[in-house]
Amino acid sequence: MKLLFLGSGSAFTVGDNNFQANLLLIDDSNNKLLLDCGSDIRWSLHANGYSYREITDIYISHLHADHVGGLEYIGFNTKFDSQCIRPRLYLSKDLAGQLWENTLSGGMRALHGNVADLHTFFDVCEVPQQGYFTWSDIWFQLVRVIHVDTGYFIMPSYGLFFQIRGTKIFLTTDTQLHLESLEKFYDRADIIFHDCETSRSPSPVHAHYRHLRKLPQKYKQKMWLYGYQPGPVPDAKADGFLGFVKPGQIFDFPLASRDAERLVWEKDGEMGG
Repeated sequence: MKLLFLGSGSAFTVGDNNFQANLLLIDDSNNKLLLDCGSDIRWSLHANGYSYREITDIYISHLHADHVGGLEYIGFNTKFDSQCIRPRLYLSKDLAGQLWENTLSGGMRALHGNVADLHTFFDVCEVPQQGYFTWSDIWFQLVRVIHVDTGYFIMPSYGLFFQIRGTKIFLTTDTQLHLESLEKFYDRADIIFHDCETSRSPSPVHAHYRHLRKLPQKYKQKMWLYGYQPGPVPDAKADGFLGFVKPGQIFDFPLASRDAERLVWEKDGEMGG
């Protein structure tokens, strides 16, 4: 089982041979689960040797374009390519209606001789509140995170907690640093992939490096950081983290007999920093 970062950058990443932070989970039978599907997905898939034809399962964490902007590309291509089946789309129940009405319907509703809806393009699997979905015998628990708080409501946004061959993984997706709600997942996880802003001025909607750096070492020592801005990044290892995820980096979770020798590696076989 492998977890590939198609990109590790922020929503507005340009250059550095990086892309938006969308991930691909690949099981031992070469089935693939796309974790978020941003607007540059066609380029990030191609750069890593894949195409829309191989995407049969997609998880969506929230409705920003770097997480859903590529669904029109996937939806149209898989519908009109006879080699493809309709992809399964996993998302929280409170996102499904909003995804179609507020994001996709403008470009996808009108088809020749038909009026489409979300189910025209995807096999929609709505996950109930505090629920989970399964893929390749893995249970993925949705974790409500605080990403954007308008002052009137909190934008629905969900990270994932799951386990691969004994390794517990917490993928935050986009989130603020909010210990009150996240600390129990920090405690449970063996590896944390954490949203990390590196801009000069922290925004109010992402965890910033200068704040993450103040976390207890017991959390930092199992954290990989991603979702960062273009340009130089701090020395994360010197500050106690595992490092910044690099575009194209692969995290490998071998068969159970080798769990004790679990590898974490990049395309070139070296651990990133």
